[in-house]
Amino acid sequence: DGGARRLPRIGPLPRVLRPATPANRPGIHAIVTEAYSPWIPILGQRPGPLDQDYAPAVAAGHVLLLDPPDLGPCGLLILDPRPDAMLLENVALRPGAQGRGLGRHLMQAAETLARARGFSRIRLYTHQGMAANIALYTALGYAETHRVTEQGLPRVYMEKPLP
Repeated sequence: DGGARRLPRIGPLPRVLRPATPANRPGIHAIVTEAYSPWIPILGQRPGPLDQDYAPAVAAGHVLLLDPPDLGPCGLLILDPRPDAMLLENVALRPGAQGRGLGRHLMQAAETLARARGFSRIRLYTHQGMAANIALYTALGYAETHRVTEQGLPRVYMEKPLP
């Protein structure tokens, strides 16, 4: 079934979270660039999302855009269903949209979608130099499972059970 890996439709989500289309790829690139470029001087390298090709994820239905009427496209989620957990591949928010609870909304939406798909846990990874992100994920109930270097990037993997 070609749609087996697509994210479930559970009705409209608050704050206008919608599936991305190929026409949204420039907006996806803009969100990712604005969200991750400030990390370059802190990490001393380009974060992985800056160099990712998002076309396959969009085509697979894994990319959701946060597009509230008052802000326009300002954030995204990339959720990749895996056999043992939902992988939160990316969560990004434009800096100008931060401080409004939208990041927390995106994280809650990721968990809601994972539960709707029948997953009992959600997994993510981040660069080990992104201490603020690690602290945020920990505060949201994620626990570190392991660290590994992939594609030249030192990553911290974290998981959260979904009751």
